[in-house]
Amino acid sequence: MATSLVRRAMNMASRVSSLTVAPASRLVLERPYASETQAQKVEPKAAATPNMKTFQIYRWNPDNPTKPQLQDYKIDLKECGPMVLDALLKIKNEIDPSLTFRRSCREGICGSCAMNINGCNGLACLTKIESGPSETMITPLPHMFVIKDLVVDMTNFYNQYKSIEPWLKRKNPPPTAGKEIPQSKKDRAKLDGMYECILCACCSTSCPSYWWNPESYLGPAALLHANRWISDSRDEYTKERLEAINDEFKLYRCHTIMNCARACPKGLSPGLQIIHIKQLQLTGGA
Repeated sequence: MATSLVRRAMNMASRVSSLTVAPASRLVLERPYASETQAQKVEPKAAATPNMKTFQIYRWNPDNPTKPQLQDYKIDLKECGPMVLDALLKIKNEIDPSLTFRRSCREGICGSCAMNINGCNGLACLTKIESGPSETMITPLPHMFVIKDLVVDMTNFYNQYKSIEPWLKRKNPPPTAGKEIPQSKKDRAKLDGMYECILCACCSTSCPSYWWNPESYLGPAALLHANRWISDSRDEYTKERLEAINDEFKLYRCHTIMNCARACPKGLSPGLQIIHIKQLQLTGGA
């Protein structure tokens, strides 16, 4: 009898276990597993609509001195950075490696990439590409001798800058030997709006007076730096500096047109600094 009871208990246990396990096993079999091939498939992305932009760029090669021309380049702005310099680099790297231009810092500090963009002087690294389907025209700085494509000869511009002697000149030794020359905060503030100039030549090449008299008129950039040293309290050659530029052409070719202020990528106003020099000429530097 005991044996029959044991057998009956075992049969009941097996029935219970089959009832509890069977539903779970059915659920496992019904789970939707993907095959290895299906798992490796990636849904294709929708093709992006290109945003094409045409750039008309001034081209001239001294090795083939034909008439200068504007050459069209089309690029997709969705594959390009936001600045004009990004477009120029993309054209040079991917379309036409013969395109020539200056560039260096890409941060608006060196002034190398100065050029005329849609009729306005500016730095290519700070000028955003205009939206819309209209073409963007890029030419060299106006009224400058072109070396190749967008590269101009800056020799005369730098010679004019050198002529104003842009360094500190002293007649007496420093108050404390071997130490820097002290300057008050008030005197230091007088240099704001001048020391930031990066000599990109955007202002000078936007000035009509400089266009017509580039050899004799110093231009906005050089005169701004002249005033920077005239206004420096540490410099002791103020009178001599004023006399050196007190000339009908060097200084007084400026007619306060103020194109320079509009063109400056650093937001400076060379015209106001030239006005200050003229006022000092009237008062004898006082």
